[in-house]
Amino acid sequence: MTTLRLLRRRRFLPLFCTQLLNAFNDNLYKTAMVLFVVYAVYSDPETETVFSAIATGLFIGPFILVSAIAGQLADMRDKAKIIRTVKLCEIGIMTIGAAGLFLAWQDTLVHSVAVPLMLFALFLAGLQSTFLGPIKYAILPQHLRKTEVLAGTGLVEAGTYVAILFGTIIAGWIPVEAAMVAIIMTALVGYAMSRQIPAAPALGEIEPIDWNILRSSIALIRSVRKDRVVWLATLSISVFWMVGAILFIQFPPLVKNVIHANKEVATLFIVMFSIGIAIGSVVINHLLKGEVSARHAPAGVVAMGFFLVLFYVFVRQWPTGLEGPFLTVPEFLTYPLAWVLLVNLLMISVAGGIFVVPLYAFLTTRVAGNMASRTIAATNVISSSYMVFGSVLALVMTYLGISIAEQLLASVALCLITCWMARKLHAEEHLPSVHLD
Repeated sequence: MTTLRLLRRRRFLPLFCTQLLNAFNDNLYKTAMVLFVVYAVYSDPETETVFSAIATGLFIGPFILVSAIAGQLADMRDKAKIIRTVKLCEIGIMTIGAAGLFLAWQDTLVHSVAVPLMLFALFLAGLQSTFLGPIKYAILPQHLRKTEVLAGTGLVEAGTYVAILFGTIIAGWIPVEAAMVAIIMTALVGYAMSRQIPAAPALGEIEPIDWNILRSSIALIRSVRKDRVVWLATLSISVFWMVGAILFIQFPPLVKNVIHANKEVATLFIVMFSIGIAIGSVVINHLLKGEVSARHAPAGVVAMGFFLVLFYVFVRQWPTGLEGPFLTVPEFLTYPLAWVLLVNLLMISVAGGIFVVPLYAFLTTRVAGNMASRTIAATNVISSSYMVFGSVLALVMTYLGISIAEQLLASVALCLITCWMARKLHAEEHLPSVHLD
């Protein structure tokens, strides 16, 4: 089986483990920070939603600002060397984050120093992920055979979400003082693993790098728009991540203020979402049998919207007027409706994984090898812009007094738009590719 064989190959395993540890550490830190602030610092639903949205915006902001430069570097330099440099920087970034967590834990200068320090480290973590983002997919065609690329993409996506899953679980269950140590140790192990990745030198002629952020970003997006199929895949991925951003912003306030449950239950919601994406990433590889195709994408996003509607309906059925201490995980699970909500979350994300994985494979196999990183980078710029817009949309809906439960319907509307784009992509996926430069 191709998928299992790849996990035994040095041309894939170190990269897979490095990406897995990176996603694990990002989410361990981000989740520990957000849950600690939401449950231990603030006590107002509106403030909590605003903080969650700001944290999301700061993490994905660098993807908009420097993805174009990251893509150029990845295409014009050895990708393995870039990964090692970035992972070395992660050690310092997580030290800053740990310092912020420590001050907040000690209730020292919480609002003036600790919270800004934690948010600054989150911004730097997003900057680090910006430079890894174009590489984790674009390096695959360089190390894998063409028939292995979809399997490799699925494994990277599944591994990423399994890592998110474990990072989220651990952040929700361990005390904050343990999280401080864990994020630094994980950064050290991740750097050690990155040193085992085989060389991935630049393909084709090495060109000068345009360090102008605005000009290089515009040039990158214009280049990707030349190929209609690549452009449709990019837009479909972007709207998908916008839906994901809105959901992840809503989970902690939704669980605390609608479900009346503690931070471990909020973690459980994110865990179910992550498990589903991982399952969907593996399922689609079996459905397509290694072929890179968008034929299941429209059905995947329709299913995602359908289960989002069900999730909204069942959230509205949750008992109101609960008082006293927040529900623990065992207490939450005594409600039959709790299991219905969790299964719905799982199905939403399984459908999402089935939808999005082949689209990333499109981006790395349809373009020339020396443009793969820049194509992924362009996708990151646009996806991140959509995610920031999703964060702003969540803030606006909160400001307008729209309840957290009602905000779920915005995600359903976005699924309808994504389905339309996915249908057009499937109809045109066999058109000849256009040379990008």
